[in-house]
Amino acid sequence: MNTVALITFGCAKNLIDSEVMLGYLQRAGYHFVSDPTAADIIILNTCGFIRPAKDEAEDAIRDALKNKFNQSTTKIIVTGCYAERYKETLRNKYPSVDAWVGVKDFDKIVQVVQGERFSESSRTFLYSHASPRAVSTPIGSAYVKISEGCSHQCSFCAIPLIKGTYRSRPIASIVEEVQALAARGVKEINLISQDTTYFGRDQNKTESLSRLLQKLIRVRGIEWIRLLYGYPEEITDRLLEVMQDPKICPYLDIPFQHSDPVLIHKMKRAMDGRRALKLLNKIRQTIPGISTRTSLIVGFPGEGPKEFESLVHFVKEARFDHLGVFTYSREEGTSAESLGDPVRESVKCNRKDKILDIQAEISSENLKPYVGRTIAVLMEGAWQNNSHLLVGRGQFQAPEVDGCVFVEAPNDRRPLSSPLQQVEILASDVYDLEGRFAR
Repeated sequence: MNTVALITFGCAKNLIDSEVMLGYLQRAGYHFVSDPTAADIIILNTCGFIRPAKDEAEDAIRDALKNKFNQSTTKIIVTGCYAERYKETLRNKYPSVDAWVGVKDFDKIVQVVQGERFSESSRTFLYSHASPRAVSTPIGSAYVKISEGCSHQCSFCAIPLIKGTYRSRPIASIVEEVQALAARGVKEINLISQDTTYFGRDQNKTESLSRLLQKLIRVRGIEWIRLLYGYPEEITDRLLEVMQDPKICPYLDIPFQHSDPVLIHKMKRAMDGRRALKLLNKIRQTIPGISTRTSLIVGFPGEGPKEFESLVHFVKEARFDHLGVFTYSREEGTSAESLGDPVRESVKCNRKDKILDIQAEISSENLKPYVGRTIAVLMEGAWQNNSHLLVGRGQFQAPEVDGCVFVEAPNDRRPLSSPLQQVEILASDVYDLEGRFAR
């Protein structure tokens, strides 16, 4: 019983938790396989944020149990947000699952696998620079989680119920982790959190994120530093000043959620569309050429045709480079639960499609000016095992969620001297670019 298949669902924050579990298991002598049917032990690190994520988690649990019933797998362990939120219900529903871990005890995964008893931790696990970690992202890039939990009270969000209040890592621990990643050849770090811009505020410290960035800028070997998931109200003048450093990717992921002031109030958010456009204008004036990403929710209770048209107008005015849309999911325990779920699912989906169609046109137009330019691209490897086509990203493209740059592999098939390469852009489409290595 020494082969493990660990499957991660949800966000990059879950991915880091999985990498830490893999680190502990690797240190204990376990071996990893990608095929669950070939594993003695299957570990599922689940997401429980919204209904589709819950459905995906349950599908995975049932699939894993089939392996156990077929006797190809000996042990099944379910971890993560879904296990944390519904542990007792799931334990009764799936009694053949061997262990339910939640989000508090990722560091005890070896004891869990070996069937040992331990006392459950009182708060969500937050790793440090000393935690073992098997980085699974393409060479040259890594995520770094700077905090855990969230102290905001957005009415639609269950994250505080699952993860608890915001807790920042010490700056020194983050710097030491990034130094170790740089020593392994990592060129890009992506700072992630439930809210990166809240960093340090749980300790009554202001501008902690700016101070962290200033220290990370000085880490030798790191070329790109990217911020993901920032609250709009917490983007300060000092942060924008620090972000003008060449090592900081001119990129901000700001989840505005909606534009209509009445819905924003119901969501317990603070920035409506009018204020958001002013903020975007300020950001773009301070950092010319910056790429922006946002997340939006359609179908929130009270969103009628008028409120949706407000959102459509906002998207057209804001001209984000990247945009994601969620259909509203009514979540138990949130303050919005009492509002019901009056917008039909078909209406939600139609509204989502309309926003994405508008964004597709904007994205296509935003990418055209790159044609003819030579840009730095972080290469990630072959595209879907096609040795003739390589894929990478520019500074304006975050991993996994944004578009890519496709580059024809060199004829001599020699390994690239560095993950960072200069690429001449030859063509663009809706979300991606095509190019060739600069001569």
